[in-house]
Amino acid sequence: MKALRTPDERFENLPGYSFAPHYAELGSGLRMHYVDEGPADAAPVLLLHGEPSWSYLYRKMVPPLAAAGHRVVAPDLIGFGRSDKPTERSDYTYQSHLAWLRELLFESLDLSAITLFCQDWGGLLGLRLVAEAGERFARVVVSNTGLPIGSKTRNEAFDAWQRYSQEVPVFPAGRIIQGATVQELPPEVVAAYDAPFPDESFKAGARQFPMLVPLQDEEPEALANLAAWHQLTAWEKPLLTAFGDSDPIFSGGERIFETKVPGAHGQAHRRLAGGGHFIQEDCGEELAQMVIDFAAGS
Repeated sequence: MKALRTPDERFENLPGYSFAPHYAELGSGLRMHYVDEGPADAAPVLLLHGEPSWSYLYRKMVPPLAAAGHRVVAPDLIGFGRSDKPTERSDYTYQSHLAWLRELLFESLDLSAITLFCQDWGGLLGLRLVAEAGERFARVVVSNTGLPIGSKTRNEAFDAWQRYSQEVPVFPAGRIIQGATVQELPPEVVAAYDAPFPDESFKAGARQFPMLVPLQDEEPEALANLAAWHQLTAWEKPLLTAFGDSDPIFSGGERIFETKVPGAHGQAHRRLAGGGHFIQEDCGEELAQMVIDFAAGS
C-alpha cells in the first residue's frame, strides 16, 4: 500500500496543541498517530474524531480531562492528522478504518474500561467497536453523530455535503471546519486543520469518507450497522448524549440513542447552546466537564 507521511514541520507551533506525538506501527506497514496524555495507569477516555478533522479538534478537551486524572487517548484516523495517508481512495473502506482502530486500541494499546467520546465518523466507527467489543467499554458519550442504516438516515444537509466533497476542485479542510462551527476561528486555527494536507495528493481519505456512509438499505455496511444497533439496544452501561443545537446534519439525532439504548435512560443528556457540528470547537471545555462528571457519577 502506497502512503504519504506529512512532514513533521507542518505540525510545529500549532496554537493550543503542544502534545507529544505517539505512534503505533500497524501490521499493514502504516504508522498511526495518537495523543496520549494523563496518568498511564488510569482508565482511558478515548476521543474519536471524524471528517476532515484530526486530534487537533480535541485540544480544548484533552488538558482538563488529563488534569482530572484520566488517561486521554485521541488517535488520528488513518488518512488524517499525523497518521499515514494511503494515496488510493480504494484503500479507505469502512472495514479498513475499523481494522486500523482495532489494531491500535485493542492490540497495540490494549485499552479497557474505556470512556468513549465520539463525534461525526468517530461515532460511525466507535459505536461499531462498542457493539462488537462492549466488554472493553465502560460508558459512551455520543455527540453529533449516528449509526446510519441506509436511506432512512439520510437528509438533505448530508446529501449537499456529499456532493460538495466530491465536486470541489480543492478540498479546503480548514474552511470546512469553519463552515460547520458557530464560533469564528482565528486564521491560525483554520490553518492547523489544513496542516496535515500539504496538497491534494494527501487528501484521498478525506475525499473518500463521505462516500463510505451507507445510504442504501441493503448495502453491507448498512446491514452491519443494523446488526450493531441490535447490540446497542441491549447496552445497559451508561450512555450520554451531548448534541449541539446548531448542527443541521445530526439535528435531532440524539433522540434515537435516548429512547432506544437502555443505558441512556435517566442520564443527564444535554443539547448544547451554540454548538455547531464541530462542537468540540464551540463547546470544548463544557464537553470536557460533562465527560468528567459523567465518569465520576457512573
